[in-house]
Amino acid sequence: MIKKITLLALTLTTLGAFAQIPTGYYDSATGTEFALKTQLKKIIDNNNDGLATEYQSIDKGYSYLYTTYQSSDSDNYYENNGTVLDMYSEKPGGVDAYEYTHITDKDNGTGGTVEGDFYNREHTIPQSVFSSASPMKNDAHFVIPSDKKVNAQRGNLPYGVVDVANWTSTNGSKRGNNLNSGYSAGYTGDVFEPIDEFKGDIARVNLYFAVRYEDQVAGWPYDMFDGTSDKVFTQTFFNILYQWHLQDPVSQREIDRNNAIFAEQNNRNPFIDHPEYVYEIWKNTLGVEDYTANEFNIHPNPTYADVVYINKGDIKVSKLNLYSITGKLVLSKKITHNQGTITLENLNKLASGIYLLKIQTDNNTIVKKLVIN
Repeated sequence: MIKKITLLALTLTTLGAFAQIPTGYYDSATGTEFALKTQLKKIIDNNNDGLATEYQSIDKGYSYLYTTYQSSDSDNYYENNGTVLDMYSEKPGGVDAYEYTHITDKDNGTGGTVEGDFYNREHTIPQSVFSSASPMKNDAHFVIPSDKKVNAQRGNLPYGVVDVANWTSTNGSKRGNNLNSGYSAGYTGDVFEPIDEFKGDIARVNLYFAVRYEDQVAGWPYDMFDGTSDKVFTQTFFNILYQWHLQDPVSQREIDRNNAIFAEQNNRNPFIDHPEYVYEIWKNTLGVEDYTANEFNIHPNPTYADVVYINKGDIKVSKLNLYSITGKLVLSKKITHNQGTITLENLNKLASGIYLLKIQTDNNTIVKKLVIN
């Protein structure tokens, strides 16, 4: 969610205070890359893994999701009237075409031929992927409330960037063929695209799924999956999820939702509590190189200077975006000239640390790591 206050710039201590992360909850998350992913799986799963601080997730069943939604998915952010917050129908900047009252308007097995009839339970990773088995079927972190009609229109489609829409919901969520260029290049089938306000929310619940069910996911066929238990997603779909994670940082609404589900289900979404874990786990998947990446060279890197220089040869660059590893956009620059070397300035205003520099060209996006000392 873009409009609401984000907490990504706060220290982890401050973030923890807001997010109500239990003391010691992430103490065993000490690794990097896929080792960290497995450590997080042990923290949030339903097994006794012998951790010093052990929380085992609870499966309360499929019907109980409607109860959970009353605390996890109420609109206290837009109309602020306590109706069901449905990411496929909410209009952040305008009046919703329809609204649902919790429990009263839940799916009763009829209707759903038009939007606004009933709301039901949308599996962001479709049930068919895991044969409707529990606890996946009942996991509120990635099973969200949705208008029944829109849920059916999305069906089992993966998430992606729609090129030409063949159906659009009342809030602008859409279905159509995937845009086979830029960060979504590599897939041409039909996809479903939520509105910008909720792209990060959708990305982080998908990434949660990859961690929570790491020990099973390699056996589940799905267009978004690569058949492994570590990377989980194909390069195309990871690129899409990571882009959405960056462009739509964690919001107060997501933090509140995470707390509410933890109160019911006894586990948390690590990527809401610690957005930087996405980079730490999948950094090699990003193709991020420390210093030189084919045509591009950034220097000095690491840098103590106020400016870095990007040698790009003859490639036309349109934009530079610099992100913290937690996903917060900290600098942005449009490129209006295309000499062989371009610059990014004002780095001395930033804290020391690791940043991701996204270089937007006419054909694609290249991500590089920039270290500021």
